[in-house]
Amino acid sequence: MGSPEIDWVPSGAFFLDLIRRCSVLLLTRLQLVICSRFVKRQDPSSTDFQLNWRKLQQIGLNAYEARSYLVLVGHPRFKALELAARSHVPRQKIYEVLDSLIEKGFAQVVQEKTKLFSAVDPSLAIPGHLARRNKALQNEITEQARLATGLMEDLRGAFEEGQGGRGTLDFLNLVNDPTQTALHYRRMLADATHAYAEFSRPPFAVDPLDEQLVRDAHARNVRCRLLIEAGPIDDQHTVRLNDYRSAGIEIRFLDKLPLKLALFDCKCGLVALLDPVLTRPSWTAVIFEHEGFAEGMGGLFETYWCRGANRS
Repeated sequence: MGSPEIDWVPSGAFFLDLIRRCSVLLLTRLQLVICSRFVKRQDPSSTDFQLNWRKLQQIGLNAYEARSYLVLVGHPRFKALELAARSHVPRQKIYEVLDSLIEKGFAQVVQEKTKLFSAVDPSLAIPGHLARRNKALQNEITEQARLATGLMEDLRGAFEEGQGGRGTLDFLNLVNDPTQTALHYRRMLADATHAYAEFSRPPFAVDPLDEQLVRDAHARNVRCRLLIEAGPIDDQHTVRLNDYRSAGIEIRFLDKLPLKLALFDCKCGLVALLDPVLTRPSWTAVIFEHEGFAEGMGGLFETYWCRGANRS
């Protein structure tokens, strides 16, 4: 007796289920291919991994944090000890590293019960980290400036007491640092009572056209005169020149000035000379408090001032 023949016709539901299963299989394989390629890029021995590892350290992560974050970026989530093994971080250090990454905004806890950790999107983590570092640095600089003010006052008295009187050349002071030159300039300008005159030419330790102290001196009825070496002037400086002139500050131009010079009350000032020896241009400022020298420099200024011309 033969086996009965079974006539079977696949239903539409069968085909739909078959298509669904095939789609899932293809998608799974595609994900595995993509994941394997990404993991390969995040392999600690790969060039890309090493490059990104160094860059993360340059923006403020330490070596363990940078390595752990890169491993997290390449995977959806990790337990702490699994991450330690993958990122080659000592097991006793991994929780400290993860706490730091969470604090810095690079990692997050995605499941409290079993403590799974995942990476924060780099487009959010990195800008947020830099913003927090910038704020911290600004706060640190502000605090240092506050401490420095009191420290300068305390040390200045000790400095003056320790010098034990004036030497034969104490009326001259050589300064090579533009920042210190600017401090001397602003101090003398702030103390001026009746006269301020300057040869102005670049490069500037202090640009007189950007200096509020010049306006303040003029407001104290100090006669302010600027003799500027002629050259291209941008629109912003042109507006400031016109503002100075409108306020009553005297301004003239001359094609060539021999040096940089600023005189205050015919008794002190500074002269800046271009070093002729160095291949890279460098200015050395001579800060002086000597009425005879100031009178001689005043005569030089008047000679060049008479040659200067107004320019609209």
